[in-house]
Amino acid sequence: MKLNRPTQPSRQSWWRRFCLWLLQAMGWTPVVAPLPGPRGVIIVYPHTSNWDFLIAVLYRFGTGLATNWMGKDSLFRWPFGGLLRRMGGVPVNRRAASGFIGAAVEQFGTHDWLWLALAPEGTRKHTDHIKSGFYQIAVRAGVPVGFGFIDYPSKTVGLREFVRFSGDAEQDMELIRAFYADKRGRRPGEASELRFRKS
Repeated sequence: MKLNRPTQPSRQSWWRRFCLWLLQAMGWTPVVAPLPGPRGVIIVYPHTSNWDFLIAVLYRFGTGLATNWMGKDSLFRWPFGGLLRRMGGVPVNRRAASGFIGAAVEQFGTHDWLWLALAPEGTRKHTDHIKSGFYQIAVRAGVPVGFGFIDYPSKTVGLREFVRFSGDAEQDMELIRAFYADKRGRRPGEASELRFRKS
């Protein structure tokens, strides 16, 4: 199955103009970096507030960034399945023997366009680690990773840098820490520590 590339609104789109206007009216400045290819992973950090979702949605539609997200396949049934797909949704069978990570990697092999956006914390509350799913997906699929952020002190939201992980988790984590060192969420104390859980 091939995934249709999410439609990017034209410059004349009233919806795109409205989303950008609202984002900027709230005091936010969008930062946009062109996607380097047809497939990859985007992580968004830190995630400490419900406001992050609204800001991210306004950014996504306002800039026309063609990103995707994954959800359990049962969500994509009638009557909302078509709408969710048009919004960039990709159905995944979480019951598959390969698990969520394996299913996500398989999607990169069967879709001609897939930029999967993930919040590696998986929660708005502080934890002593982030989830490694995004890392495993990127390494196994051999795709680049974009660093997305919502920085409240500077009120900037966007995507600024892309990397390819080496497979050395600690070395790659240093790249992540360096990029996000000056990024702060709405509630800085709730941001999870940038390290993977020790196995």
